[in-house]
Amino acid sequence: MLSGLDHLVVTVTDMGRAVDFYSRVLGLDVRYRDAQRVDLMLGDTALRLHQTDTDIAPVSATPTPGSLDLCLRCQLPLEEFMAHLQALSIEVELGPVERQGANSAIESVYLRDPDGNLLEICRPAGRTHLPE
Repeated sequence: MLSGLDHLVVTVTDMGRAVDFYSRVLGLDVRYRDAQRVDLMLGDTALRLHQTDTDIAPVSATPTPGSLDLCLRCQLPLEEFMAHLQALSIEVELGPVERQGANSAIESVYLRDPDGNLLEICRPAGRTHLPE
């Protein structure tokens, strides 16, 4: 019946700060939809940013910054990604550690976005590069 995820809304307190983090730190492409919505492209899926004081309707019952726990796949080896984070003075909260992903074992590092959302960045366990 369902085939995938089109977009996921991330509630943020400061749109500019969130756009900077997700584009500069995570390398996501930015698409400005309008003054209150920005899409951060992750393949063919969007992380859609809504600021807390938006008048967009409908929204979730309790849109809360910092309440998400997202796992995102990384194309780079985690060591390279971690070096990128270090160069930007972004703190790694945990990792690399082994976890179980949706379809296989993964290796992950954890960090937080400016609103406190937990971001798990993963790669298939034991792989140096993801298939193209």
